[in-house]
Amino acid sequence: MNKKASWFDYMNVLILTLVVVACLYPFIYMTAVSMSGSGPITQGKVWLYPVDFNLDMYRYVFEDGRILTGYKNTLIYVTLGTACSLLVTVLGAYPLSKKQMIFQKPIMLMIVLTMFINGGMIPTFLVVRGLGLLDSIWAMVLPGLISTWNLIIMRTFFLSIPKELEESGKVDGLSEVGILFRIVLPVSKAVIATVGLFYAVGIWNGFMAPMLYLRSDDLYPLQLFLRNIVLSSEMTGSGAPIQGNIVVVEIAMKYAAIIVSTLPILCVYPFLQKYFVNGVMIGSVKG
Repeated sequence: MNKKASWFDYMNVLILTLVVVACLYPFIYMTAVSMSGSGPITQGKVWLYPVDFNLDMYRYVFEDGRILTGYKNTLIYVTLGTACSLLVTVLGAYPLSKKQMIFQKPIMLMIVLTMFINGGMIPTFLVVRGLGLLDSIWAMVLPGLISTWNLIIMRTFFLSIPKELEESGKVDGLSEVGILFRIVLPVSKAVIATVGLFYAVGIWNGFMAPMLYLRSDDLYPLQLFLRNIVLSSEMTGSGAPIQGNIVVVEIAMKYAAIIVSTLPILCVYPFLQKYFVNGVMIGSVKG
C-alpha cells in the first residue's frame, strides 16, 4: 500500500535539495569557469555551464611540472600515511577493546584527554625538529600518525564484534595476533574503509603540516603548490595574460587547479560510501 507523503516529507525534500544545491554549486561554478573562454569569463557571462568551451586552463595546469610533482608527492604521503595510520590505529584499538586489559580505563582516559588538551603547534614543531624529521617524507607521516577520534571509532567497532567469534578462534588454537588478523579484521572492513578514508582525506587536504615541516620544493604536496597558485599567482609569471597560444585568465586557472587537486579524492567517496553507515554509526554509538 502506497503511503501518502506528508508535509514533513515535502519539507525534508525541499531542505535537502537546498543543501545539495549549496554544496554542489561551488563545484559547478568552478568547473564552468575553468572550461570557459577568456571573453565570457571577463564579461561575467559564466555562472552555471561553460561558455565558449575549451580545456586550455587544464592543459596549462598539467603542462606545469610542479603540479605533477605535487601529485606524486601527495600520492606517496596519502598511501604511506594511510597505511601506517591504519596499522597503528588497529594495533592500538584492538587491545583497548579488551576489558580485561590491565590499566585499560586509565589509558583510555589519557587518550581521550588528548582531544581537549594537546601540546600545540610550536611544541609539536620542536619535537619534529628534535627528531630530525624536518624536510623528510616522515615529517608528513609520523606527527599525525594516529587520530584519537579514529582510534575511539575503531575501538568501539571492535567492542561490537561478538565474543563468540574470538572464542572460536581460541578453540582453534589462535593467538591474540591470529584472532586479530584472521577473524577480527576480515569482519571489520567497514570501519577500516571508513577510518582509512578519514586518514586519506586528512593527508590529501593537509596544508599546515607540509608548510611547517617541509623546505624543499621537491617534497611539496599538491596543496602547497595550489596555495602558491591561488595566493600569489605564480603560474602567471610576470602577469602576462598570454602564455604561448593559451590566454591565461587568472581566476579560471585557479579554479582549474582547484578542480584538478580535488577531483581524485572525490572519486574515492562512491567506492567507500557503502561502508560509512556500518563503519561510523556502529563505531560511534555503541561502547
